[in-house]
Amino acid sequence: MSTPRPSIAVTGATGHLGGRVARRLADAGRAQRLLVRDPARAPRLPHATVARAAFADRDAVRQALDGIPTVLMVSASESTDRVDQHRAFVDAAVDAGVAHLVYVSFAGAAPDATFTLARDHWATEQHIRLSGLGFTFLRDNLYADFLPAMVGEDDVLRGPAGDGRAAVVAQDDIADAAAAVLADPRPHVGRTYDLTGPRALTLHEVAAVLSDATGRTITYHLETVEEAYRSRATYGAPDWQVDAWVSTYTAIANGELAAVSDAVPRLTGHPATSLAGLLRRRRDR
Repeated sequence: MSTPRPSIAVTGATGHLGGRVARRLADAGRAQRLLVRDPARAPRLPHATVARAAFADRDAVRQALDGIPTVLMVSASESTDRVDQHRAFVDAAVDAGVAHLVYVSFAGAAPDATFTLARDHWATEQHIRLSGLGFTFLRDNLYADFLPAMVGEDDVLRGPAGDGRAAVVAQDDIADAAAAVLADPRPHVGRTYDLTGPRALTLHEVAAVLSDATGRTITYHLETVEEAYRSRATYGAPDWQVDAWVSTYTAIANGELAAVSDAVPRLTGHPATSLAGLLRRRRDR
């Protein structure tokens, strides 16, 4: 039996978020094309075809998107040329005749955002706006799923976040929201959705939730910015990457990730997942 002609394309299907969205579309019986850099790693899903297309390969992207009206663009891996890759992908989507681009952005995307990578997302959003494509921006807060990995081996969560709050969001909720938009994109053209959890947490509260979930005593240590740079210098990462790591915390301190939105329940029909609920679900699997 031949695969139906896809009406949706999904990038990043080998990753945490794109893979979740692709599986939801497959479960709903939607035909889709998965754009990946390494086809051998692409998930094998019903009604899905796979195309090799890196973001910066404009010809490959144009060919992969030809005839597909709706595209989920999961942002590329962090790098110094990420905005250039994004622009190349958007331009190729225009050339291919894409009608609607759903872009996974970040909360507080702005040219002067404290979190340095949120500036990249703003630049990408601006390019999409100027491209003439119909668009929907999904501005995700920090991923709740990644918080356990931010705890050190000594059970201490360190960073210069002060008493600021972040409305951390579960990746499953983001995937549910993205799948809902892709399934019926017309009502969402030109819309920007802030995807958050049900409440904003301080890192002291995050540490307490993690302690309850793990049975360990996890604490939050407030670093100064200078201490944060020194503690992260040991990883040998480039300066731009360390800037991004540290500015994640200073964005929290500045209140830029504290706003709570009702977009997840409005788009998905279910409540947003709390950090405690996410950890409980992980434990029970």
